[in-house]
Amino acid sequence: MRWLLRLIGLPLAAALVFLGWMGYFATQPLALQASPLDFTVKAGSTLRSASRQIEEAGVAMPAWQFTLLGRALGKAAEIKAGSYQVAEGVTPLTLLEKLTRGDVTQAEIVLLEGWTFRQMRAALDAHAHVRHDTAGLTERQIMEKLGAEGTAEGRFFPDTYLFAKGSSDLEVLKRSYRQMEKLLLTEWEQRQANLPYASPYEALIMASIVEKETGQSQDRAQIASVFINRLKKGMLLQTDPTVIYGLGERFDGNLRKRDLQTDGPYNTYTRTGLPPTPIAMPGLASIQATLHPARTDAYYFVARGDGSSQFSRTLEEHNRAVAKYQLRKGN
Repeated sequence: MRWLLRLIGLPLAAALVFLGWMGYFATQPLALQASPLDFTVKAGSTLRSASRQIEEAGVAMPAWQFTLLGRALGKAAEIKAGSYQVAEGVTPLTLLEKLTRGDVTQAEIVLLEGWTFRQMRAALDAHAHVRHDTAGLTERQIMEKLGAEGTAEGRFFPDTYLFAKGSSDLEVLKRSYRQMEKLLLTEWEQRQANLPYASPYEALIMASIVEKETGQSQDRAQIASVFINRLKKGMLLQTDPTVIYGLGERFDGNLRKRDLQTDGPYNTYTRTGLPPTPIAMPGLASIQATLHPARTDAYYFVARGDGSSQFSRTLEEHNRAVAKYQLRKGN
């Protein structure tokens, strides 16, 4: 009987020793190569590979022992990929909790109103914490990846986006695209009556023009009104930003008379109606102004030189405003 008790007692003692050893390891602060210390757990990592990545990043702990701790606590399948940050005092147990919660560090990117798709891509490409999965893809291929059709221009909502470090640029683009789709549809459903747009996309095109033409926010609804009045009357929109967009990389900062006279799909001095696509990313204020314009009888406006605009009902009034605010400025 005594030998049987010994036989039972040996595994029990071993289990108690193991538990004490693991408990001690789990609660002891880890030495860090730097504090705070950043590391990344790659997508698809197992607990074992994540443990190695953490150790290699500068967390002084045996990767095998951390793996054993995670398995003992039933957390092996709960590790989440992403970028993390730990500071002095972190223990294996608190580190494991961070990994299973997905308590990742975040970065942000600001997509500005008025940017073209090319400018937005450049900002994403230059961001240190974005994974560049769109590198080498064409605009059409990117839209296909997002499950969308048509041009990318103007289809993304300008805003500040927070994301886990190491996230794909496609994830940021998808969020921005969906946000624009959602907001545009909401504003379209609440639009003012009798607007000259056949679809939300046409409103988006107009909003992009309003975005590029607005110097001061209080003028936005009146600028939208001018363009809407012109559309309804079949007049040329005659807006410089569309011509500049059509020139693309050929634009050197100086818009010339010949540029205004050379026909092209984005030249609103030679073609009536809207251009074929948006020319930039409009913000919510420009979308709202486009769908809820001021009620005016103005058909013209000219920049005053201080960011604001002078609005006119007739060409004669407009010519006087041009002489006052533009020609005098050139003298």
